[in-house]
Amino acid sequence: MRRIVILLVTTFPLLARAQQPAFRSAELARIDSVFSSYAAANVPGCALGISRRDTLILERAWGSANLEHSVPIAAGTIFEGGSVSKQFTSAAIFRLAQQGKLSLDDDIRKYVPEIPAYDATITLRHLINHTSGLRDWGAVMSIAGWPRGTRTYTQAHVLDIIARQKALNYPVGTEYLYSNSNYNLLAMIAERVSGKTLAEFTRQELFVPLGMTLTGWRDDFTRIVPGRAQAYSGSGKEWRLQMPFENVYGNSSLLTTVGDLLKWNANFGQQRLGGKDFISMLEHRGRLKSGREIRYAGGVIVSEYGGTREIYHDGATAGYRTFLARYPDAGYGIAMLCNAGNVNPVALAHQVMNVLLPPSKTAAAPARDTVGIAVPTGRLASLSGFYRHTVSDEPMEIVITNGRLRAAEGPLLIAVSERHFTTTSGRTHLVFERGAQGRRGAIRLWTDDADTTLYVPVEAPARATSNSDYTGTFFSEEADATVSMIIADGKLVWFARPSNRVPLTPSYADGFTALGNFVKFTRGTDGKVSGFNVTTGRARNVRFERVRPPD
Repeated sequence: MRRIVILLVTTFPLLARAQQPAFRSAELARIDSVFSSYAAANVPGCALGISRRDTLILERAWGSANLEHSVPIAAGTIFEGGSVSKQFTSAAIFRLAQQGKLSLDDDIRKYVPEIPAYDATITLRHLINHTSGLRDWGAVMSIAGWPRGTRTYTQAHVLDIIARQKALNYPVGTEYLYSNSNYNLLAMIAERVSGKTLAEFTRQELFVPLGMTLTGWRDDFTRIVPGRAQAYSGSGKEWRLQMPFENVYGNSSLLTTVGDLLKWNANFGQQRLGGKDFISMLEHRGRLKSGREIRYAGGVIVSEYGGTREIYHDGATAGYRTFLARYPDAGYGIAMLCNAGNVNPVALAHQVMNVLLPPSKTAAAPARDTVGIAVPTGRLASLSGFYRHTVSDEPMEIVITNGRLRAAEGPLLIAVSERHFTTTSGRTHLVFERGAQGRRGAIRLWTDDADTTLYVPVEAPARATSNSDYTGTFFSEEADATVSMIIADGKLVWFARPSNRVPLTPSYADGFTALGNFVKFTRGTDGKVSGFNVTTGRARNVRFERVRPPD
């Protein structure tokens, strides 16, 4: 039998209470249908809060906060906020800036001298907008064989990992690439400047003034938190505990409720805390060195949905999934907190918004062209093949499927012209340049959040190269890890003790893929392999040096 918990709306400081029902029964039924998969008593679920013009109009909950004890989720249930937490970390920095204790354009080494001096200055603003180039510490440790969730990391570990990095993902300010390292450092800076823990500073400066009585930070994962929902991974009847057991915060780790998050949202309309300048800092979009404006602002993304402005962030930590958004033009705020790891928080929240926004806003827009112009088969064939990113060395293979170009294992590409292609979202563009003497040229690729990057053509893997060239033992100071390259069943295999074995698949000469990672071997002046670089998502070119040749 489905369990749906419907709660009466209560009055909160800075958040008024609706004086009459805000939804018709048909609208409530539509909202319930969005969460129907999480409405049973034997599955984890979600809590939802909605405000209209800073007035709380709905709190609703579905599913179980604790499967072992059959405790239902309520609107007051505490969840972990995942990356929704980032806006509270940036808010701490903005409050310190308002108090004259720091500047957003300060060099971060003024406060964390442990960070290496790179070719250009990294400022607090670069951290806030994810344009610093700093590698994501969790991605680095994933390369080392210890991804988040396999060890108990602390802020001290995080600083040590970041301080070991000898290079950046890209030159400072030239690109946007999401990295949790940025917000862990911001938390450390807030503590060093204020002389207080992040928990104490934000409690005094943010939570108490806004009446957020159930909000704090998980800076000790062993602490008992009354009323907290346990987090789970899985689906159907197969659920398992998936709780975060690390003492790392600033990037995530905010413990909160949907009611408290809506109190935070209300301040953006009322501006009682921090004033107009404070709100402006939170919503100010970042800008790359080239002048291109990106969507990421002060721990929130400034975008649009259904033709209306959307200021939001979603989050995922262990089995928690979260979403917090404001729609200032439409007057709505929405907070959603879930303890089921299979939730897509953005998709569910947008389904709720489809109920709230006028039909004219959410009605199907004219279908985006998903075919594009016709391109001769010979032209497509001349564009297909392997390409290499000029910074990270990552491969991209362009293939032909049913008379259409696509990135291997990626979406079909839409032809704007014979050399200009885009994805169905319209946010990613690829332009194939003309090569010399009929050969393939480079690909210029750009997105809404990044300047143009270049992929150059490369040939398919040199089959004559012996895998034995690559064997030996390699060490990375940056990842603090030792791995061996061995031959097993005739294939080159990444081996990390005690039992981690990952086969490498050749992409091009000296370049291999392995479980989503890219490994590019380098050679010395003698032509022999000297080491390799590993790239994985948010960490590019992590260096491993050969310390022992093949036996």
